[in-house]
Amino acid sequence: MSYESKMLAELRMPPRKRVEQALLRILLRYGGVIKEFGSGQEIVDELADQFELSEPQRSAFLETVYRKQNRVKRSLLWHRLLFRAADSLARENMVSRPSQTIELTHRKEWMLTEKGLDKALKLCNIPLTQKDCLSTKSFEVRKIVNKLKQSPPSRRDYDPFDKRKRIVQTTREAVLRNRGFRQAVTEAYHYKCAVCGLKVKSPDSLLWEVAAAHIVPNRSFGRDDICNGIALCHLHHWAFDVGWFTLLDDYKLRVSPQVSRLPSDFGRISGYEFFRALKDSNAKINLPKRSEIHPHPNAMRWHRENVFYQQANCKGTVYDEWQQ
Repeated sequence: MSYESKMLAELRMPPRKRVEQALLRILLRYGGVIKEFGSGQEIVDELADQFELSEPQRSAFLETVYRKQNRVKRSLLWHRLLFRAADSLARENMVSRPSQTIELTHRKEWMLTEKGLDKALKLCNIPLTQKDCLSTKSFEVRKIVNKLKQSPPSRRDYDPFDKRKRIVQTTREAVLRNRGFRQAVTEAYHYKCAVCGLKVKSPDSLLWEVAAAHIVPNRSFGRDDICNGIALCHLHHWAFDVGWFTLLDDYKLRVSPQVSRLPSDFGRISGYEFFRALKDSNAKINLPKRSEIHPHPNAMRWHRENVFYQQANCKGTVYDEWQQ
């Protein structure tokens, strides 16, 4: 038995397999990434509390003697166990190592992979069908997010349609790209609704309320580019998709004239009048700092001409489909 194994046994430290599972669960809760393990880090103490470690278990040191350098290296046994567990997960392709993640995030972090995310969801009894809704980062999706952010399409002669898209065909690559689009757009808008500024997440920190809306939608073969997207809260997302409002080229809102025909009790949330607030707003939407990823005029024009409900007898819009 090695010196390290002997200390783990003597102090009755948690089995590595249980620590691995705890790491996957906490990675899910922390959005898919955690820093390297060091003294004073909240996550190190949080995991120690989960295992109800005693003070001797938390403070025990390993000593490694380097005879050639004539020095002794001391490291906390608990930190070493966390590293061993994370390293084992990396060997199973459940997480990326900090040396890999730094190339994507410029930070030394452990990050969930798609395989690790699936395992974490299973451990937390969360159906895999909910994965597309989560804001949790994975190494594979992060690559796509970086590509969308770093290589936006040219603003000149932009075509918001992807003629290669096939809605009936769902491949792993398409699923990952769709999640990458969602994360890239919500990150670009700092997880706030571009219209009302709402920013909130679920109590378990797994879900942001804001969503990434396609301007030219998937069903019309809209591209998964940030400039064909906008971050909207659920209510404004719905109103945008069915044509209650659209965007002008100066990024101001235009509200459908149909609003004036609504019954007086429609569109009210307690004392707040949803549609009147939209109509009275003359300000621009909240936009990302980088102009090259702002909503593209070609995409907004398509929305005005094909989705926006302009008059009472307008036909062939999304609103008509929704009414049927």
